[in-house]
This record gives sequence, structure tokens and C-alpha cells, in this order.
Amino acid sequence: MRPESHAPTLIDLFAGVGGLSLGAARAGFSVNAAVELDPIASATHAINFPNSRHLQWDIARTSGAELLDAAGMREGELDGMVGGPPCQGFSELGKRSTSDPRNSLFSHFFRLVGEVKPRFFVAENVPGILAERNANIIRDALDLVPKNYVLLPSTEVAAHLLGVPTTRTRVFFVGYDPERMEQVHGKGLFAPKPRDPITVGAALRGLPSVRCDWLTEEQGWRRVESAEEASHFAERTVGRVPPGVGSTIALERLRKANSVSGNLGTRHTSEVVKRFDKLRPGQTDPVSRAMRLAESGFCPTLRAGTGSDRGSFQALRPIHPRSPRVITPREAARLQGFPDWFQFHRTKWQSFRQIGNSVSPLVSETLLSYLRKKL
Repeated sequence: MRPESHAPTLIDLFAGVGGLSLGAARAGFSVNAAVELDPIASATHAINFPNSRHLQWDIARTSGAELLDAAGMREGELDGMVGGPPCQGFSELGKRSTSDPRNSLFSHFFRLVGEVKPRFFVAENVPGILAERNANIIRDALDLVPKNYVLLPSTEVAAHLLGVPTTRTRVFFVGYDPERMEQVHGKGLFAPKPRDPITVGAALRGLPSVRCDWLTEEQGWRRVESAEEASHFAERTVGRVPPGVGSTIALERLRKANSVSGNLGTRHTSEVVKRFDKLRPGQTDPVSRAMRLAESGFCPTLRAGTGSDRGSFQALRPIHPRSPRVITPREAARLQGFPDWFQFHRTKWQSFRQIGNSVSPLVSETLLSYLRKKL
């Protein structure tokens, strides 16, 4: 068994680029392993979490014994298992098909909970999963959890209530072994802290005025201005780097020159620029259907687009509140609550997929900090 002085351990399933992983690391967990089938997402996760074991495995074909062995642990030693199973089949924006083969991965998460027996688990998904059509899927999945676990009621969480500048709402399923944890109260999981809400304008403050010809990876590295006022959000934008987390190069460039990546421009035609320029905050472009962000408001849910297996469609991006252009990957990262030192793929398409598929690390930090205290 691990010594109690060591950081509690955690495995992230369907890890993506690491929104749950970062929240966990900031809450004091050691992310021992991250499982992600997408090779690009897995490679990007490895850049930000170089000390984690990265497993490009199919969860449906993975056993609990294999998972524990890869993480260097035995049954009963793992503290937490977290993950965001694919949500496309549950989303109200998709086909809402109960027969979508990706839906079965939700059950495989809970199968692994039963095989690994962590002290607690957290599964995240879209609100559409709570629709009546999916009731049997949820019931069958939760039936796989060991009977001695306490299952908390599923909780819908709007990110802007936890200090993130987006209204993105997600559902969390949380359970724990009462013999190895203190009692967990559902109302305490996401209790909002008494702090001012972060608007779009506040979140984007300090980022550069982007040019449309900043198109290469190196051109996307640009200087940012330091925050004028201290806040919970500003502190986590540049700091709170957990031990062993982060790209050495990105952290060094931020420290030495306030330089951050992802400030990539987009070439718009003159007609598109004219249309965007006429839009008032909150209005939607009639052609692209993109909405212009309001500096005093919150960003709507950022979408991920589709992978190469489903057409490689780029997600619709909001329009910048002051400039007649769509937002950059770094601006999207700020709006999702990622720090400036966190790295994404060098391309806009993959960056937006990674950001749009992620849990906000500010949301996951809130949840996992509470659970950390109950261990």
C-alpha cells in the first residue's frame, strides 16, 4: 500500500486533453494514468502531464486488472477514477440515438469501477443523458457499481456559477465507498464560492490583438499582458502549476517573456468581416450562425466539431466581442478556464476539438478538492 504521506492517486479514463486531470492535479492528486484512444489527444495530454502513464487503449477492451497493472497499483489502492465517456449519442444537438455504439462506453466506465474498486468515482456527461430515453442506459451502468458504494444524485453544473466565463452545463455522477471515505454530501460537491463572476471581457483581458496572417504554430506564440487585478481566475490563468505538470518549454516562455501559444488568426473574406463588424454583442450572424460574444456576458458552450471518422467538420466558433473575427484557440482556452501555460495541438481544428471536448479544469478542481478532503 502507498504511504499516507504520498499524494492520493487517480486514473483518468477518456482523458482527452486533460480538463479533469488538471483539476485533479490542482486538487492534490497524482494522475497515475490517463487512458485516451485518440492518438492526438493522448499525445497532447502527455505534453501537459509528462509524469503520467499514457495508455492509448480502447476502454471497451480494457480490464480493471490491466488498468491497475499499468498504473503500478493493486486492487483497492486507487483513490479516484474519473472520466467523461463520449457524449455524442446523448447530446440534444446530435441524433439522440439510444443505439449509438459510443453509448456503451458509459457502462464500461462503471464496469471498470466495479473491477478496480477506487475509493470514489466521477463520471461526466452532457445534460441530454438524463433524458427519459436514456434511463435504461443509466440504470444498467450504475448496476455495475459495487453494492456497498454510496451513489449521489446526478448533478447538473453550470460552469459560470463556479467562476468560469461560460454557461457550459454538464452532468456529474459521483459515488464512493463509505468504508474508505468520510461521508460526502451532494450539496457540497459544487458549492459556489463567494466570488465575482468572470465575464468574457475579464477572461480575455491581456491577450493580443490577433492578426489574420498569424497562421503557423510559431506565429501563434505571442506576448500577453499581466492581469491588472488579482482574482481567483487570474491566478489560475498563469499560476497554480502542480508539481510535475506542464510543458517545460511553455512554462519557461511564459515566465521569461509572458509568451503563450495558440494565438492563431483566421482569414475571413472582406464580406464576412463586414457582416461580423455590423453585429452587436449577442447577435448571430445570419450566414454562419456564429454569435458575437458580449464582453459583459458569458460564452455559450464551445463545441468540439467532429473527428476524421465523421467528416472532420470544424466546430462553429463564436465571434470576438471587439474584433470582426472568430476567436482563437487561446481565447477559447481562457473561456473554458484553461491556464495560459496549458498546451493544445498546433492546429486550430484539433485545438478546438480538444477544448470543446474538455471539462473545465476550474469545475473539476472544485469537485475534486472537496472529495480530496473526504479521503
